[in-house]
Amino acid sequence: MTPALRANFERLLRPRHIAFIGGADAEVAVGEAHRRGYAGAIWPVNPRRSTMAGLPCIASVDDLPCAPDAAYLAIPAAQVPETMTRLAEMGTGGIACYSAGFKEAGNDALEAALVKAAGDMAVIGPNCYGLVNYIDDVALWPFAHGGASPGYGAAIITQSGMLSSDITMAQRSLPLSYMISAGNQAVLGLEDFTDLLCDRPEVRAIGLHIEGLRDVARFERIALRALEAGTPIVALKTGRSAIGSALAVSHTGSLSGSAALYDALFERTGIIGVDSPAQMIETLKYLSVVGAPTGNRIAGFTCSGGGAAMLADGAEARGQVFPVTDAAQADRLRALLPPIATVSNPLDYTTPIWGQPEFSGPVFTEAMNREDVDAALLVQDYPAPGLDETKGLYRADAAAFADAAAARGLPAAICSTIPENFDAETRDWLIGRGVAPMQGLDETLNALRDAAEWRAVQGRVARDRPQPLVAISATGEAQPLDEGAAKAWLSGLGLAVPTGAVCEAAGLADAARGVGYPVALKMVGPRLLHKTEIGAVALGVDNPDALADAVEAMQAAVTAHDPAAVTDRFLVEAMSPPPLAELVVAIRRDPQFGYALTLGSGGILVELIGDIRTLLLPASVAQIGAALTTLKVSRLMAGYRGREAVDIDALAVQIVRFAEAVVADGTVEEIEINPLFVYADHCIAIDALLRRSL
Repeated sequence: MTPALRANFERLLRPRHIAFIGGADAEVAVGEAHRRGYAGAIWPVNPRRSTMAGLPCIASVDDLPCAPDAAYLAIPAAQVPETMTRLAEMGTGGIACYSAGFKEAGNDALEAALVKAAGDMAVIGPNCYGLVNYIDDVALWPFAHGGASPGYGAAIITQSGMLSSDITMAQRSLPLSYMISAGNQAVLGLEDFTDLLCDRPEVRAIGLHIEGLRDVARFERIALRALEAGTPIVALKTGRSAIGSALAVSHTGSLSGSAALYDALFERTGIIGVDSPAQMIETLKYLSVVGAPTGNRIAGFTCSGGGAAMLADGAEARGQVFPVTDAAQADRLRALLPPIATVSNPLDYTTPIWGQPEFSGPVFTEAMNREDVDAALLVQDYPAPGLDETKGLYRADAAAFADAAAARGLPAAICSTIPENFDAETRDWLIGRGVAPMQGLDETLNALRDAAEWRAVQGRVARDRPQPLVAISATGEAQPLDEGAAKAWLSGLGLAVPTGAVCEAAGLADAARGVGYPVALKMVGPRLLHKTEIGAVALGVDNPDALADAVEAMQAAVTAHDPAAVTDRFLVEAMSPPPLAELVVAIRRDPQFGYALTLGSGGILVELIGDIRTLLLPASVAQIGAALTTLKVSRLMAGYRGREAVDIDALAVQIVRFAEAVVADGTVEEIEINPLFVYADHCIAIDALLRRSL
């Protein structure tokens, strides 16, 4: 991004004057600027109107008093490039282009003309709603909008105009700093807006709605910059059900499609992925109001035994902890609580002292007076409108809770069990006290968990920053290699494979004798990618007669499944001893993400179990080791029931070397080792699928 473009974005963001160009849609946008409280100059431009929204119209952009800092275009698409050219020539700062009918409508040439006309202007869109600046009261927006800011908040960047509008209308008191509807992203995209906003002090978090990314490698660099700047990113990725642009033929291809690649990107860069707009808003609210806690240990409070149980259940399911109160502190709390109360964490402080801060306040203070908690959470469902006679009692406890958390320096949230049981006046009052008003128990616990994890990732990346993603170049059409050739290639990389030989049926007896019984027998060929399913594998063959029988049975089974797949080439191998664990290790190329590594529980049940992790490459030994320990199969590798334990660090080193070799080779479209037999100090590739550009 050029310095001129950055400077022009600042003009667009905080304009001294705005030209609204168009007819009815432009008039609505003028009204939205007034609704926001914009105090700068507004210049309506329309050759057929004398006034617009009560303001005199200017006939042409050529007649503007000076180059506007910002322009809002709501004119026919065909007129946009010429109008933008004239605005660029006069030195306009930036444009929000509401006009539609460009690339999204199949008109690529018109969008290319728009890009050429833009020059150094900062352009949002086309086919977008535009921009709302809540900090400086600026609106370049085509519909009624809501939202407010206490002087800081979340910056929202969406690829959906309607979602951005919906978020401004949400009854959740999310503090906002900026709202950008990116549209077609012809000039500026999600990456650019994130880059431009992530280090602004008023932006405490960034919310992204992502349909797709233009440049994954650049987005990764910017997301890491935001992480280092201390600005969390919360992303709602839609279209997750779609498999990647090139469907892989391996088992793991069906398990690691585009959704898994986005998840891997988010994990790599500390982005908090969410699956609903409500969760996005609640997470952004928590981060914007109180920031990320340093850990996942919570001091919880309710005025209900059932509420305490729900808190405890929800936290346990998410790996969160309510540290146990020690004996000395329990004695002090009993002296402060009614006799009916039971000391615990979460703590039900009971209704006899509810709404009486002279009693509840000391309880909050004492319960938070400990070093082993990272955040404080109080559950309160507020009365519905018209039932306000007890609201003061709720607020009295809320104020006492807020004071106790502030004294301890704990990020504090008050959560309603049911999302709508929280009135707007109380939500805003709590934000003013530095307490996050959270709506929905599940959403709240998710937000606390993810905020704490973001903090942990920030520290991890500071110690072990990911290397840049590997750019991939186009290659020829990938061809599958048979298992014998695939294993020969793996052996050349230094990865152990079973001793074996490839030969025709006539030579199998000699080959098996050379390998040594018992042996594994496999028919190999270009159509035999998944041999177990079609009877092309025989294990534990222990004599020549059994070998001949296995060949006959195999030929019959493959013929019944796919006659064209039958070959007279066989791989005969030494049987490997039972492993401590079986893994699947796979690498495949993606045109957007580069190389991706999938690790998981291996064997014939790989898809059924679905115990996998996907990482983008390159990945460090520490990153791969950490991924291995999150798998369910890691329990087997840890020395299950007295068996030997796997040296995870040594295994991670082997996988890193394998991944580096695959990436350096540059011809691999996809390789899957399944299973990889893992032993205490080594591993062996038992089966392999490989597609390369030869």
